Amino acid sequence: MKKRIRNTSISFLLVVSIILPLSILLPSIGRSAGEQTDFKVTLLGTGSPILSTARSGPATLVEVGNEKLLFDAGRGTALQLYKANMLPGSVDKLFLTHLHSDHTVGIPDVWLTGSLPTGGKRAQAFNIWGPKGTEKMMLHMNKAFKADLDARDSSGNGNDEGASIVTNDIKEGVVYKQKGIEVIAFKVDHKSIEPAFGYRVNYKGHSVVISGDTRYNENLIQYAKGADVVIHEVAAARPDNESEAISNILDLHTTPEEAGKVFSQIQPKLAVYSHIVLLGGLTEENADLPGRTKETYEGTVVVGEDLLSIEIGDKVQVLHPGKEANLGGK
Repeated sequence: MKKRIRNTSISFLLVVSIILPLSILLPSIGRSAGEQTDFKVTLLGTGSPILSTARSGPATLVEVGNEKLLFDAGRGTALQLYKANMLPGSVDKLFLTHLHSDHTVGIPDVWLTGSLPTGGKRAQAFNIWGPKGTEKMMLHMNKAFKADLDARDSSGNGNDEGASIVTNDIKEGVVYKQKGIEVIAFKVDHKSIEPAFGYRVNYKGHSVVISGDTRYNENLIQYAKGADVVIHEVAAARPDNESEAISNILDLHTTPEEAGKVFSQIQPKLAVYSHIVLLGGLTEENADLPGRTKETYEGTVVVGEDLLSIEIGDKVQVLHPGKEANLGGK
């Protein structure tokens, strides 16, 4: 079903796509000897709602084939794209895990700056996939920036097509399948908001899974089986925490020990932490996320940092910002 809403100066196309759930189990992933893939993941932002100058808001860029797929757009995403030598106009596909503000507050910057000549002047519409409510959110966002859109359109400094939006309210299942790329959305349990999704990206026999915000979740484990890389959220507080408020936050997320149980059942080549939430005075130095994870998982775990990149092929290569690449997986 398509619905076109027209402002005085710009077309705003809204499409609601209902995707049926998968009716069969995911096939096992096979790899042929010597196979190479054009498959790179960059953690643009690894933070949370907690204000930080070291960690930007949640955002993960998957470059696969000749496509750029953005998952979530938290605080500072447009700037992080710029730091990664990309302009926001080079991104026209955004997948949202859920509609909490720390995952969506960066959308206007990516969307609008990307429509300008100085931001890369997106050549086609900005496509967004997300849970129920995404269409409504983007409709109101378009109204909120109507004065800007009208002014830039009348002055010739905007890009009608690059500023238009196509939204897709999704359900669990395959939500995107083009050019050998398959994106699968699966439900997770973030408790405070429903639905919330994780995503799996498949390409030429390789795959990455992005958990989104979730508690320990069996559905995620099922959909992530056979993935090369699993990027998972994590939250931690001091073991002696007695704060009810902190306990309530932890109940929405996954502890390192719980994440280790998830990884143990998936057995990825590489497990990576992002959306890192440290509470109750816990710091990067004393959190010991890898040590706590090893209580339940013996594989390789990397604590993500902003602009860390992962190349996925026959081997999984991790490139830390400003450092040489190293083998991060099995």
